Amino acid sequence: MADETIDGAFRQTNLLNESAAYIAEREKLRLAEIELMSQQERVSAMRRKLPEGPEVQDYEFIEGSTCLDDGDTARTVRMSELFTLPDRALIIYHFMYGKKNVKPCPMCTAMIDSLNGIAHHLAQNINLAIAAAADLPQLRGHARARGWDKLRLLNCGDNTFKFDLGSENREGQQDSEISVFTLKGGKIRHSYSAHPRMSKEVKERGLDLINPIWNVLDLTPQGRGDWYASLDYGTEVKSLPRAS
Repeated sequence: MADETIDGAFRQTNLLNESAAYIAEREKLRLAEIELMSQQERVSAMRRKLPEGPEVQDYEFIEGSTCLDDGDTARTVRMSELFTLPDRALIIYHFMYGKKNVKPCPMCTAMIDSLNGIAHHLAQNINLAIAAAADLPQLRGHARARGWDKLRLLNCGDNTFKFDLGSENREGQQDSEISVFTLKGGKIRHSYSAHPRMSKEVKERGLDLINPIWNVLDLTPQGRGDWYASLDYGTEVKSLPRAS
């Protein structure tokens, strides 16, 4: 494996033809990546040390069968019932779909695609659900098209969950968000929420750390550019035709 330090540089490869300029700049980048990792760990520690959050109501959601092929027969489920164990956190992703947003958000869809892919891993540690204001048949229909077979899909269009947590305004406009909750002594408490918008200047980067798409694109010389996810290319892996 390539883990030797040669001439003060921690080598990443065994390639013999890397230029001195490349090696020097890659070493600067490695040190910056370590600094970034350390900063991320400090931020995560700050997140874990947040004071106890406010108690929230035991919201009532509408949920269908765990199997998407079973149709859309609905049942009510309380937020407290989403906790499989009292010491496990509950994470809910706020899907930007429903009310004023009559079409599912492509960026939210890409995020949920990623969450569905790792849901069986997350289930070893936390509880995870997707909440949207869209009617249950609409939500489940979109889930079928995307193959979301590992996620709890909740309709919250008739309660104030999204408004209370800040992902819906009074006119019914939706936003994306991720929220974390705990259950202690029978009380549900809000622990943490994050939105894409972090400030007037940072309008859409607040959830990047949990989206592998952006992190993978950022590894390339081209970077992410101005690319945005789309529903048009579906879920099949299709490469663009090679340039002539």
